[in-house]
Amino acid sequence: MLIKNYSDLPGKAILDYYEGTIVEELLVLDEFGPGVEMPIDAYFRDFDEMPELERTAMQMCYGKVLDIGAGAGSHVLYLQEHGVKATALEISPTACEIMKKRGVESIIQQDIFEFSGQKFDTLLLLMNGIGLCADMDGLTRFLEHAKTLLNPKGQLLFDSCNVNYMYEEVDKPKERYYGEIRYKYRYGNVETDWFQWLYIDIFTLEKHAKALGWKIEVIEEDENDQYLVKLTLSDKK
Repeated sequence: MLIKNYSDLPGKAILDYYEGTIVEELLVLDEFGPGVEMPIDAYFRDFDEMPELERTAMQMCYGKVLDIGAGAGSHVLYLQEHGVKATALEISPTACEIMKKRGVESIIQQDIFEFSGQKFDTLLLLMNGIGLCADMDGLTRFLEHAKTLLNPKGQLLFDSCNVNYMYEEVDKPKERYYGEIRYKYRYGNVETDWFQWLYIDIFTLEKHAKALGWKIEVIEEDENDQYLVKLTLSDKK
């Protein structure tokens, strides 16, 4: 029997992996076809095992850092070890429990859109973390909110990718931006509701960010249309 509506399912799978009791693959299903496995060990990679884009981003971090959607805390742990004052922000209570066990020193369990009251020099979202915006309206909301969380001369670092390849056999949607993709997780006999995740191409991001007063710099791109960008606030108001 399939149990639905379990919102913290990735956190449950990550906890099972951490405790050595994992029972089945964590599957990611999208609107295009069969599910694919989400490798849970990706949440526990050390620096040398991370993709080059992630390593570059962490080496660019400075000052007070907020890792948004911190997962199991691997990025924050690396920053801590290298003397960077980093805070993990994560909506999953289970993931926060794991980070505490792993030694993450500063953890906030909250939705980024509800978080306020602190300012940082670096806002960090990796592993396509900008996807939490869900759609283009959500991206606007996030970029406006991010302005309230940054110190003067602060930076926003994130990676994303162009998902043109998903439309090789189907037409792109006309009613929404093509990088707004519907997903759900399945782990054993449990799955989440459908949710939306945003992937954005560089051209669209650049146009959108500039309209909201951000300067954008593409730091790196790879052969899979994945990229790392740095956003800073324009001097023009």
